[in-house]
Amino acid sequence: MFEPTSSFKENLQSLPSTDDIEKLDLLNAEGDVVASIENQPGKQGSLAVYQHLLATFGQLNAAAATHGMLVFAEHTEDARNRPGAHPNIDRLFDIQEGAEPMEMRLVKQ
Repeated sequence: MFEPTSSFKENLQSLPSTDDIEKLDLLNAEGDVVASIENQPGKQGSLAVYQHLLATFGQLNAAAATHGMLVFAEHTEDARNRPGAHPNIDRLFDIQEGAEPMEMRLVKQ
């Protein structure tokens, strides 16, 4: 696991490529897909972070959420100040605050 910096752009440079990924699905305890992060402009940074969280933690739990907020760097504070503007960071807040952990599944292209 790498040590995140205070710059999201720098952190992204430390994460593996998402070129071969179509999307990442998030699943609830019943195994239902409740959200997806598509590999498309505007979401590729989130996809890279969540792929890293899956590889590092195996699921989206409180420890993964805390690390993810560090990786999102300056965007985390923006998400705190503007709820709803960054739904993939809002999800990390929810998990850190006690929401049930989620499984994650990569869908390759």
